[in-house]
Amino acid sequence: MYRLKIIDSFSAAHQLLGYAGNCESLHGHNWKVEVQVRGEKVNSVGIVIDFKDLKRLTKNVLDQFDHSMLNQHEAFGDCNPSSELIARYVYRQIASELPDGVVMDAVTVWESDNAAATYCES
Repeated sequence: MYRLKIIDSFSAAHQLLGYAGNCESLHGHNWKVEVQVRGEKVNSVGIVIDFKDLKRLTKNVLDQFDHSMLNQHEAFGDCNPSSELIARYVYRQIASELPDGVVMDAVTVWESDNAAATYCES
């Protein structure tokens, strides 16, 4: 089994409505996002998926968030845009675009240098 990981980032604001603390107020983060995929076979060139392609798929999702108010994004219409739910959204969006033989492994969303949430389905 091969695992590949790329890292990207975006900047955005959010607030956690109903949270008893400072995070209920509007605030922002420079979010770091790790996307990990896996595959059992390499192609004729010796790769599972081109890093360039995985970066493009990730960028397409993260560009929706960059310099925005996450609470206003349609993905979070009825819930708070927490790190956990951002990770789930990114995971599912990229997973739906992966080529045959490449499986989404996990997405980790860092909201600071020492706080992250990981989402995986397997």
